Amino acid sequence: MAAINISTRMDYSFAQPTDVLIQIGVADAPFQQVQTEGLKVEGGDIKSVISGIDGIGQRVWVSCNSPATFLHEASVTLGHSVPDLPRLSAGPRTALTAEQVAYLLGSHYCPADEFRAYVSTEFAGLSGGPLVAALLDWIGTHLAYVPGSSGPDTTARDTFIQRQGVCRDFAHVLITLARAGGVPARYVSAYGPDVTPQDFHAVVQVLLEGQWWLVDPTAMARAPELAIIGVGRDASDVAFMTSFGQAEMIAQQVSVTRAD
Repeated sequence: MAAINISTRMDYSFAQPTDVLIQIGVADAPFQQVQTEGLKVEGGDIKSVISGIDGIGQRVWVSCNSPATFLHEASVTLGHSVPDLPRLSAGPRTALTAEQVAYLLGSHYCPADEFRAYVSTEFAGLSGGPLVAALLDWIGTHLAYVPGSSGPDTTARDTFIQRQGVCRDFAHVLITLARAGGVPARYVSAYGPDVTPQDFHAVVQVLLEGQWWLVDPTAMARAPELAIIGVGRDASDVAFMTSFGQAEMIAQQVSVTRAD
């Protein structure tokens, strides 16, 4: 079992009183247990808490004035396993639940349909875990991690062409190619101690033999030390903040350390 401590601070200004939906808390999910956690908002009022996608994690409605500061602290015990990808199969598509089927289809940032022919040609004969392992190798060889090289509108298609991006883009590419190859895959926002520079992290869960397995296409974080915040079809489902008015980030700090 691993244990990590998390500290997050976000400072924002708003042009006018604005409602925001934030998702920065650690999910109380399988293979991870929140020991302590607290959220404080200065310059805003917490209105309500709603569940995250698939019931994983929580989203918090906050009515903000300007400026506003969001402070989050958590201690988490983790027990995620490292998948033995070469030994894991995808399982029959006909066994997928309604919830799982959504992660086999294309989404806003992950146009899987456009890559079916590419995956079937470049990764011919591979399926399930062996395909995911090959896709991770491909990403490690062909994509460069370059902070600032992408933006909020960058899709997996853009990253595939440009061959560079950040964790969000790496996750979108893996999700797109995995879905194109018949493996359900979902976007995961998370915290990890070895993420450089320290920030919210994006990784992927792939569905193999009926279980969701964590993999990091950037190779910066290991599954046993990842704390899941939330999951979704792509980044649009699990943004750390969605503002329903003009917002400007003044400063943001994320610190994730291993517990002594």
